[in-house]
Amino acid sequence: MLTLRSPVTGNHLPRPKTGRRPLQPLTSPANVPPPPPIDNNYQKPHLKHGFIEIQIADPNKENPHPNPNPNPNQKVTRTSDLDQTRFSVSILPAAPVQIEQFEVSLADELSAIREKMERLKADKEKTEKMLRERELLMEMKMKELDQRGEIQKVLEIEVDRLYRLNELRSVCNVSRILPIRSLREKEQEKIKPDKSQANKFSPFEIRYKSMQLENGIARDNSRLIYINNPQRTNEEYEFTGNEITTSKYTVINFLPKNLFIQFHRVAYIYFLVIAALNQLPPLAVFGRTVSLFPLLFVLTVTAIKDGYEDWRRHRSDRNENNKESLVLQVGKFNSKRWKDIQVGEVVKICADEAIPCDMVLLGTSDPSGVAYIQTMNLDGESNLKTRYARQETSFLSFDGELISGVIRCEQPNRNIYEFTANMELNSQKVSLSQSNIILRGCQVKNTEWVVGVVVYAGQETKAMLNSAISPSKRSKLEQAMNKETIWLSVFLFVLCLVVAIGTCLWLIRHQEQIDTLPYYRKSYLVKGKFPGKPYKYYGIPMETFFAFLSSIIVFQIMIPISLYITMELVRLGQSYFMIEDKHMYDSSTNSRFQCRSLNINEDLGQIRYVFSDKTGTLTENKMEFRNASVFGKNYCNSSMVDGTAQDTETTELTKPAPLSTKGKHAKSPIIVGPGLMGLLHKGIDGNEKISAHEFFLTLAACNTVIPIHNQTTSVGIETHQNLDYQGESPDEQALVAAACAYGYILFERTSGHIALDVNGEKLRLDVLGLHEFDSVRKRMSVVIRFPNNSVKVLVKGADTSILTILRKDHTNDDIALITRRHLTEYSSIGLRTLVLAAKDLTNEEVEKWQLMYEDATTSLADRSLKLRETALFVESNLRLLGATGIEDKLQEGVPETIECLRQAGIKVWVLTGDKQETAISIALSCKLLTPDMHQIVINGNSESECKMLLSEAKARRSTMDGSLALIIDGNSLVYILERDLESELFNLSTSCRVVLCCRVAPLQKAGIVDLIKSRTDDMTLAIGDGANDVSMIQMADVGVGICGQEGRQAVMASDFAMGQFRFLKRLILVHGHWNYQRMGYLVLYNFYRNAVFVFMLFWYILCAAFSTTSALTDWSSVFYSVIYTSVPTIIVGILDKDLSHKTLLQYPKLYEAGHRHESYNSFLFWVMMADTIWQSLVLFCVPRFVFEESTIDIWSMGSLWTVAVVILVNMHLAMDIQRWVIYTHISIWGSVAMTFACVLVLDSIPVFPNYGTIYEMGKQPTYWLSIWLIIVVALLPRFIIKFIHRMFWASDIQIAREAEILRKRRLFYGPWRSS
Repeated sequence: MLTLRSPVTGNHLPRPKTGRRPLQPLTSPANVPPPPPIDNNYQKPHLKHGFIEIQIADPNKENPHPNPNPNPNQKVTRTSDLDQTRFSVSILPAAPVQIEQFEVSLADELSAIREKMERLKADKEKTEKMLRERELLMEMKMKELDQRGEIQKVLEIEVDRLYRLNELRSVCNVSRILPIRSLREKEQEKIKPDKSQANKFSPFEIRYKSMQLENGIARDNSRLIYINNPQRTNEEYEFTGNEITTSKYTVINFLPKNLFIQFHRVAYIYFLVIAALNQLPPLAVFGRTVSLFPLLFVLTVTAIKDGYEDWRRHRSDRNENNKESLVLQVGKFNSKRWKDIQVGEVVKICADEAIPCDMVLLGTSDPSGVAYIQTMNLDGESNLKTRYARQETSFLSFDGELISGVIRCEQPNRNIYEFTANMELNSQKVSLSQSNIILRGCQVKNTEWVVGVVVYAGQETKAMLNSAISPSKRSKLEQAMNKETIWLSVFLFVLCLVVAIGTCLWLIRHQEQIDTLPYYRKSYLVKGKFPGKPYKYYGIPMETFFAFLSSIIVFQIMIPISLYITMELVRLGQSYFMIEDKHMYDSSTNSRFQCRSLNINEDLGQIRYVFSDKTGTLTENKMEFRNASVFGKNYCNSSMVDGTAQDTETTELTKPAPLSTKGKHAKSPIIVGPGLMGLLHKGIDGNEKISAHEFFLTLAACNTVIPIHNQTTSVGIETHQNLDYQGESPDEQALVAAACAYGYILFERTSGHIALDVNGEKLRLDVLGLHEFDSVRKRMSVVIRFPNNSVKVLVKGADTSILTILRKDHTNDDIALITRRHLTEYSSIGLRTLVLAAKDLTNEEVEKWQLMYEDATTSLADRSLKLRETALFVESNLRLLGATGIEDKLQEGVPETIECLRQAGIKVWVLTGDKQETAISIALSCKLLTPDMHQIVINGNSESECKMLLSEAKARRSTMDGSLALIIDGNSLVYILERDLESELFNLSTSCRVVLCCRVAPLQKAGIVDLIKSRTDDMTLAIGDGANDVSMIQMADVGVGICGQEGRQAVMASDFAMGQFRFLKRLILVHGHWNYQRMGYLVLYNFYRNAVFVFMLFWYILCAAFSTTSALTDWSSVFYSVIYTSVPTIIVGILDKDLSHKTLLQYPKLYEAGHRHESYNSFLFWVMMADTIWQSLVLFCVPRFVFEESTIDIWSMGSLWTVAVVILVNMHLAMDIQRWVIYTHISIWGSVAMTFACVLVLDSIPVFPNYGTIYEMGKQPTYWLSIWLIIVVALLPRFIIKFIHRMFWASDIQIAREAEILRKRRLFYGPWRSS
């Protein structure tokens, strides 16, 4: 009996069946003895060198049943070649064996072997294909890394630029960055990559990481928090408590600290020295108490203001620290004051409550772990943010359950948009990011409760670390005023020197008569106040020196201390009227104009350059879905265009998308195009419909938008729940709304899945990972698992970042070519563009990506870099789905505003991150660019190319006639913003009428502003609405924030804020002109008012033996600047208007008066000083000549001078007032009346030496005649010069004012009277 074993399975083959025709044997010997019994000692077949040999018996072994008649031909062998594999069956020679029984079984076994070989061959081909794909992927990845290397080299120059631009006040939204070189050295010491990593990480990535040093942390520098174990947490690390302090003073240190801060003003130190000198007996010109009054008054007023503000801070701190929240203690939540909360404690916050500290979310009332947070108090944004509790903790029951774990996080920092940490819970390590932390100052909304563990408390919270005040700015007028103050100091020194020299010469001349001369007798008279008391005579040198110091005391008001307080009050009044201007109120956003800085009101009247953002500043930032390119076809609202041919089948009127979703209605104002809607509902299964389906699936899923379920409405017998979408970006909201309009409704989002309603069919997609948008990749992607377990990555981003990572095949290339043309068309009509792509992931790719993603998300160091590398792994070989075009309409009045600013001599530059075509289209529509302008475009990819383009542009500029417009991209600016090319860019840009910068980064915006600010004396203004505009706003001389759709970060960093760009016209042309004109005159008038008083005293001292005695009482000298003349100055500085707002808006060129500095310049200062000397001479000489023969004493003359000088300076002010209102009359004439009243009171006090003088002087007609002559003679030259100047050299302002007066007369009297 023959026994066979299977060569594949090793099992015995079945016995052959009977009843079949036997086969002929291979050999038929005549006498074949019966075969001996087969031994069961069988050796299994083996596989060797690709051959399978089936052995029935081993010929090398001794046969247990030998044949007595051996024959060399006994061995019978049958060989078969099957697929180049030899199968050999050896049969011991024996009697004829019928092999029919096992032939069939052997054939089946050989068939099984063939099938297995085919499978192995297929697996081999699949493996080879996979290896080829891996090699191709690696080649593409290396290519992309090379491209990234080029980009990194470009950005490296920008990083080096950071070190040289030390004047940048804010290089990022959240914190001030250290000098780049120091960070670079520090990082190079910490990181020393080996040679094998040289190609993987470029030098820039290390420097980029050093720029974000606060975002990545090393393990040895991490912060350990033991969950629900505050004792252990704070014993080991001594973290700060949760009590906050925003006040500057305490009861003990208020007086010394406040005085120290106030005396940072040099003027205060000057007056302190003057008051100290007056306390010395040889220099006591005024009464010791009286000399301290002006300085004490200013210090007291400022101290009261500072004390009141700090008291309010103390009250706010006390209220904040004493609030209560629920803290987990011994298994229960008990109330605890905020200031007693410690790091490591578990806190529960209910709906609409504020968050007391920075906490990592552990659980929420939502089973999916979602919480909605409002961050308005932190970053000013009113839209809701979503935060998630990790699924590992969201199921915990916090009441009565013991919670333990460890959180390892980064050290406290100011970055409110980044958080890097890990949590070890139940021996499981999970990653934590910014989406898992809620910050102090935020509020819980639309969530019943949240529970979290405290990681940062008190002063270490991100809100407190970001509470620093933005850098203060000083107005250009105030800086110019310092130069004139120096000249006044020179005048003061000269006057004191003249008095000192005169004293010395006078003493030398009368040296022998000192005993009998007034003021220098060596002893008092016997019948005097101090009978026989000797004078202290120090000799001529010391007396000369004392005379010099005494003159400084007498002439101290030459430097006007009251000017600082007056300017602050005037600015406050100007700000009030700007805020209350109803023409700058935006009813759409219910926002009023805001003055966030009171130091630079007058700078608004001298603006020469306006740097504006585009999106949200010139446009509304209310995105509306307009066009879509799907599978190479262009769809719009009313037509579909394939290439250049229009499809007439889709030209019917658009209609709203039919929403088949029952129970839910989304607020979608999108009017859909029937062409695209028809494609989605066609009964086809081709690639076009699949692309359209994935296109809208990407719009609905690849985002961070959160659906908000609002109140339900009833329609008939059905109830519908309204949906509203909350997103951090208006672009995302517009795209989700578009997907909703086409039937792809996003109605649920959690940290682990999203739920869609696709034309009535519920679709639940598991979110395996989300790669958020960053400025390096310029795209975002989401990896999702479908119900059929297929996995896709959906990607959207900028065209420059998506089109370079597409799959290379004929179909994809053709679609990409057409899509590029569509993108150009979209940009040319001003649409914002995004490109969408997708990719199917294999199981191997998913597994590898998950490992990389888990490693990146749980890494404490270099997490952002690892996440970027993980994203690059799946964001490759993408299949292009299409592109979108979103319309961002211009704001109302933008073209008119830009034209008015241009007519006013202001250059408007637009700095945007959009594509060049989009920026040019918007610039044309807002009349920034005109068709007749010659456009100079600079798009360079290297330093040499940029240098060549600048040289060519310079050569073309000399040959071109007409206006020039410079258009430059951010890539070129990276190379140009170097020391050797900056000057060429500056010369070229300043000669152009318009400059348009595209694809610029926030730091480049600030660099452009600094380019003009550092090389010219022109005033710059920056206006924007987003966080990317903060650095530009803070760099400019004047920063304006728009209350737009991108939050309030720009508003919080600005000097002024408003709701619409069109208000900028009124702010600059009207309020800016008024403020500059008022403040310029205010400064000059204060200089004149004090100088005329000083010169009057100087003339008197020259006639009083240089004795530094004063004819005026001490109180009259003090009240002159504080009471007698201060109020009219303030009222005129707030209310005076040289022209009406209608005239200023009608004739924008009138604004150029600020560019010419017509209200304040050196010429006006010297003319004012000459007029001051003349008026002071008249003040002194007229009374002296009138009363030359009389016997009145010096105190009577002093009373006359006091009244006369007040009336004179007020009449001088009245001559220059352009607009008389009731408050102006009250202040002018009330000031004169107040002076008389004070003089009457002072002259009625018996202890004063001027007792009763006014009563005697008022009876004499010569007293009133002297006052009248002083006013007429002193002001007559000024009146004549002003008359001649207006008649023959009238300025534009004067001409416009006369035209305005004539127009009013025509309206009042009629045309017949005016003729």
